[in-house]
This record gives sequence, C-alpha cells and structure tokens, in this order.
Amino acid sequence: MGMIVAVLIAFVGFLIIAMLLGSFFTVKQQSRAIVERFGRYVRTANPGLNIKIPFIDHVVQRVSLRVQQLLVEVETKTQDNVFVKVSIAVQYRVVEGSEADSYYKLQDHVDQISSYVLDVVRAKVPKMVLDEVFEKKDDIGSAVKSELDVSMKIYGFEIPNALVTDVNPADNVKAAMNEIQTQQRLQVAAAAKGEANKILVVKNAEAEAESKRLQGEGIAKQRRAIVDGLRESIAAFTDKIGGVNEHEVLNLVLMTQYFDTLKEVGMSAGSKVILIPHAPGGMSDVSEQLRAAIVTGNEAVK
Repeated sequence: MGMIVAVLIAFVGFLIIAMLLGSFFTVKQQSRAIVERFGRYVRTANPGLNIKIPFIDHVVQRVSLRVQQLLVEVETKTQDNVFVKVSIAVQYRVVEGSEADSYYKLQDHVDQISSYVLDVVRAKVPKMVLDEVFEKKDDIGSAVKSELDVSMKIYGFEIPNALVTDVNPADNVKAAMNEIQTQQRLQVAAAAKGEANKILVVKNAEAEAESKRLQGEGIAKQRRAIVDGLRESIAAFTDKIGGVNEHEVLNLVLMTQYFDTLKEVGMSAGSKVILIPHAPGGMSDVSEQLRAAIVTGNEAVK
C-alpha cells in the first residue's frame, strides 16, 4: 500500500513539473510565435516570456520579422534574341501583425516569390535589347518590387527592395561583345594616330617653308651687303687715286675678291683640285662673269 502511494505521489509530482514547464515559453526579439489549441489558431505570442495551457496549447511556428533575402536566377531571351541569365536579389519580410496570414495563407513563400520573379522578368526582358538590359537593371528591379508588393501583401509579406545583381549572357555572346569593343577602340586609336601624323606633316611643311623663307632672306641680305661693300670700295678707291675710272676699280676689286675666294677654297679642309683658266683672256671672262653676277644680284635685291 505504501508503495502505491509513493508511485502516485511521484506521478503527480511529475505531472506538476511537466505542467509548469509546459506552461511557459519564450519568444526572441524580432520574432512571433503562432499558438494553436487543438489545431485551431488562438493567438500570436510577442517577444519575451509567455504562458500557455500545457498539453492543450501548442507553438506551431515561430515567424521572423527580420528582412530576409532570396536570390532568384532567371534565364530568358532579349528582344535581339540573346539568351541571358538575370540574377534577382529579393529582400522580403513578414509584416508585423500579419504573422498568422504568412503562416496559414501560404504553403511555401520562397516558391511563391520565385514564381512571381520569373513571371515579371520573363515578361519585361524580352521587350528589351541586350544593351538595355544592362543599362536599365534598376527598371527591372523596380518592376519586380512593384509586382511582388501587390501580390505578396495579401499573404502578409512586404518587399523592401528587389535588385538585379547580375546579367550574364552566354559565353559566345560575351566574346562577341568584347570583340566589338576591341575593334571600336582600335578604330578610335587609328583615327587619333592618323590625325597626329597629319598634324606632324603639316607642321613639318610649315617649318620647311619658314626655313626656306629665312634662307632666302639671308641670301638676299648677303648679296645686298656684297653690293654695298663693292660700291663703297669703288667710291673710296676713286677718291684716293685720281685718273682711274669706276670700271677699272671694279675690275680690280672683283679680281681681288676672286683670288681671296680661291685662297679660302685652297685652305679649307678636304679641298679638291680646281682647274681654272688663268690666261689673260680667261681672266677677262672671269671678270665679266663676276660683274654680271653682281649686277644681277643687285637688281634682284631691288
């Protein structure tokens, strides 16, 4: 009899402990707990220490209110018939106060969000060429966010943002795009090089023309100086020595210049043998040639 009483006391104690332990539960911050009673929704428990009826009430689901991210990859075709893989990062969370809806109204929210993303992307991208897909990634993300906001709100979810994280065409398409960019850059480089060569040729021609002009001016000034020097020499010789006409003085000055020139040629480095007639008749021809050259140079300067 005593043994039976002891067993009953132990059993009752165990029940009391189990009831006490089963009566309390905790919920973490930014979370909610769905409580059912005999399979029927009773309430949503808030963060902290909560009480429930042991063996009757049950916590069937703990729902997080934090923002979560789902990465969805969509393969589709663009308007210019290029197949691309578009990666969409969808940020979602359960709306506070709609925890029960998110649990009871939707079997699998991940599959549901993925389906909506596939539908929106495959409806929008085929209307765009490949370059527009890269340029208007934000438009695609905005379209996904707008569609999901409306569709998922009835299930207790909200969509803070949807981002296009990657646009990945086929490898052969990327190689072709890189080749196009390479050829375009080569064309720009060739045009720049041609323009630089053109400028260089023009500048060289201008420099050559300027050099010729300055060289011509120098020759003209040199001839003018020679003529002026001869004129002064003739005038000085005539004044000092009377009875000599200008023609004779000019012949003397010219011959002096002629012999000075021969002397300089003979003394210069690497000089060659020069055969010049030095008969009286030949000297006369040299004098006439020098006089004609001086007169021609003088007229050219004027």
